[in-house]
Amino acid sequence: MDTSPEGRLVTREVLNAIDAGLGNGETPIFPISVFQLKAGVNYNVTDPNYDLFRQACKVSAKRLFPNFVSLDAPYNLQYYKPGDYNSYIATMGCRTRVMSNVNGREESGSRGNFAFVTINLPKLALESKGDLEKFFELFDKYINLCHDYLLLRLKTIEEKHVYNFPFLMGQGVWMDSEKLKPNDKIKDVLKHASYSIGFCGLAECLVALIGKHHGQSAEAQELGLKIVRHLRERTDDYTKREKRNWTTFGTPAESTAGQFQRANRKAYGVIKGVTDRPYMTNSSHVPVYFPICAGDKIRIEAPYHALCNAG
Repeated sequence: MDTSPEGRLVTREVLNAIDAGLGNGETPIFPISVFQLKAGVNYNVTDPNYDLFRQACKVSAKRLFPNFVSLDAPYNLQYYKPGDYNSYIATMGCRTRVMSNVNGREESGSRGNFAFVTINLPKLALESKGDLEKFFELFDKYINLCHDYLLLRLKTIEEKHVYNFPFLMGQGVWMDSEKLKPNDKIKDVLKHASYSIGFCGLAECLVALIGKHHGQSAEAQELGLKIVRHLRERTDDYTKREKRNWTTFGTPAESTAGQFQRANRKAYGVIKGVTDRPYMTNSSHVPVYFPICAGDKIRIEAPYHALCNAG
């Protein structure tokens, strides 16, 4: 996003470093890099940083990094202020978006995600045996459980002191922590964090419920959006009632996708399209093994991004 000669130089050389790789040409997994896209800055051919966007695409095609974030997406653009980098949506790679704040300044800097918990959607679908009413009853039960767990975790962490976090709190990195003294508890400043309830395996959940995932049928897409929208409505309600930043998270944790799948297979056996692979599909993605063109995949997955305000 920086169009100054110095900013362009930094962006170019970071991309060159990612492109070069590590020893023996290995792709560096960390640090995760994110390229922010904005019309007027780097998205259009006439934009001053368009050449850097082209370079980022070339590097990503080779290394899978950087990831890309569109600042022009409606749910991101509402926060955008030209020249204010704290108004640019920041994510931890493909996940953990932090921006809205019911307790202070809405910005990406000096804040973070307190913690998130993930719901195993295929498990709920298998337990409900295709009964949608039963599925949503179980869904609400586990949403409540996730909410209560995060508050229980918070009860422990908020009693910690500034001296327990010498850099984050002691150096005033976290929003409003500069107002605290070393022996103060951090409870009051954790109000700026986000608290996320996530989901994994939407595709397999849909197959278990109606026999097809959202890449295969419009009916499944409609149900998939209903499921994620329900979670978003619940987290929005928590935010309104508790004045805490509750958010909906499309969990992309690969280890979780594998662990959940092993648990489901052990409990329910091998079920085609649901538990017959060593992992379930991350968040709301159309399964990677499903033959579909990139444009259709993007079109189907796009509405879920607007619902998942935690990324």
